[in-house]
Amino acid sequence: MAFELPELPYAHDALADLGMSKETLEYHHDLHHKAYVDNGNKLIEGTEWAGKSLEDIVRGTYQPGTVAQNGIFNNASQHWNHTQFWEMMGPGKSAMPAELEARLKDAFGSVEKFKEEFAAAGAGQFGSGWCWLVAESDGTLKVTKTENGVNPLCFDQAALLGCDVWEHSYYIDFRNKRPAYLTNFLENLVNWENVASRLPG
Repeated sequence: MAFELPELPYAHDALADLGMSKETLEYHHDLHHKAYVDNGNKLIEGTEWAGKSLEDIVRGTYQPGTVAQNGIFNNASQHWNHTQFWEMMGPGKSAMPAELEARLKDAFGSVEKFKEEFAAAGAGQFGSGWCWLVAESDGTLKVTKTENGVNPLCFDQAALLGCDVWEHSYYIDFRNKRPAYLTNFLENLVNWENVASRLPG
């Protein structure tokens, strides 16, 4: 069964007043994300990966220690990454649930310290990639960054929050100011209730 482009969980203009324009979402979701879905479907057709879950494809086609991943991985992982990304944002400027706040304070010392570390990881990712808040298998929270489409599934981590730092994610609204994009993402765009829902028990 072919993968499909998921609908955005909000209107294309729902984040415009919060720093992510309608034009960005039209390009990023409707064109970039759709291309990963369409190309991925073509590449897996007739292969051992046809009919597998997206997560199984990502884990099964990842090549550890190799920056230039294969085409199936690149498209499947970027489909997975973007599906999470849309859900991790929202128009409501949600308050941070108490459980998440406590876990962040325990792991990083303070929520602000977590935000600083997350933004630094995103700003410091050379070229294209992502920055993440992840939970290890033992429940430990940490900030990571990955190149290109590599994601926490590749390392048996749970993705709690991810931010796309490919230029197409921010260039229309922030030009080359990636740090400003990351600060705005954390302060205005994150759906903290969604992040909290991903916490391991």
